[in-house]
Amino acid sequence: MKKIMTVIAAGLLFHSVTFAQTFTLKSNELGGQLNQKQYLNGMGYTGENQSPQLSWANAPSGTKSFAVTMYDPDAPTGSGFWHWVIFNIPANVNELKSGAGDPDKNESPAGAIQSITDYGKPGYGGAAPNPGPAHRYIITVYALNKVLDLDKNASPAYIGYNMYLSTLAKASLLVYGQKQ
Repeated sequence: MKKIMTVIAAGLLFHSVTFAQTFTLKSNELGGQLNQKQYLNGMGYTGENQSPQLSWANAPSGTKSFAVTMYDPDAPTGSGFWHWVIFNIPANVNELKSGAGDPDKNESPAGAIQSITDYGKPGYGGAAPNPGPAHRYIITVYALNKVLDLDKNASPAYIGYNMYLSTLAKASLLVYGQKQ
């Protein structure tokens, strides 16, 4: 009887243990490829220069803010190309609507800061891959343990440096874009 009770107790204990959910990033607009909305309107492209809709779930406890970046490691610059950096997204926010990357439309969450990109201005800058093989675009959400003390003039590299020790978790989407 004692052995049966031990097995039942162990089973109940195992059953009551909850496993942490994985921090995830999703988009209702993106599959494996950028669509016309996410391409630049300029430099030979006729895109809409619109940031994609993004949502995330299961942020770790202790999250005080989020940051989102979009980076092209295949740009022929020697250091890639930063298309979007938005940080200090409040911890109670779990979605950026399509077009939130346009600072003139004021559709990003209150308190969020859109810093300069490699285009030299704040907000989302659409994809403009040079001819040749498809470029990879890495969109990442970071769960941070603090609000960053930076402004919109901070460079993507400096923001990354400040996020490095504050990142509790991150989740990414990989999409491709190619000049047609």
